[in-house]
Amino acid sequence: MDTFLLLQVRNADDPMRTQEVDCFARAIGCAAQQIRVFDLLSGVPTPKQLYQVDVVLLGGSGDYSVAEGGNWILPALEAMRELCDLNKPTFASCWGHQAMARALGGEVVTDMQRAELGTVEVRLTPAGREDPVFGQLPARFLAPMGHQDCVIRLPPGAICLASSERTENQAFRIEGKPIYCTQFHPELNRTALIQRLQAYPQYVQSISGESIESFVADFKETPETNQLLGRFMKHLREEGHPKTKQP
Repeated sequence: MDTFLLLQVRNADDPMRTQEVDCFARAIGCAAQQIRVFDLLSGVPTPKQLYQVDVVLLGGSGDYSVAEGGNWILPALEAMRELCDLNKPTFASCWGHQAMARALGGEVVTDMQRAELGTVEVRLTPAGREDPVFGQLPARFLAPMGHQDCVIRLPPGAICLASSERTENQAFRIEGKPIYCTQFHPELNRTALIQRLQAYPQYVQSISGESIESFVADFKETPETNQLLGRFMKHLREEGHPKTKQP
């Protein structure tokens, strides 16, 4: 039975802490009890903690920004580099996508002109169409997302897999590593995306200028992206990726 470590960047009273676990469990097809949680605001996981799980997950962040940072950001970015150095199977969405990019030498900025919220059309790059995880997606597909930070320069060794009208680097993988990152949220379905926005209503107003009620009315289901984490896990099994080397 696979075990997972979800690295979170959320306040202790954030109700999305639990929701995020449930969303990843549903998208992966595992029990929530298979997902352990580690709070990056309080420190970083040890090599032993990384060894004890099969896959590391990263998602959104609520009130925290990769571009703005804080006292916690440099240790968190070092943890991203360690995941890469250890060849640890990792799937990172949204904040995690941005953190991995910055940690490995990319550039992340806050840019309201590139902000995206809701169900947004994404298109595969030529590399994405050839990728074992992304290649089964349609050439164009809808993806749930909500961000105002974005990756404007990928790190060395990163291969862009998908883009959108506003955000060129919607997804990437690290060449030779079992690490995939998406700006969008493959762990969220329509219901979960609406729950997330209801928890952070300020983003709806600042990005869309609309009320939540009117804005979410046009949201659509995103069945293609909701299968992505399952395909990632299937790819890991087919490739036979081992656990991190024991410390």
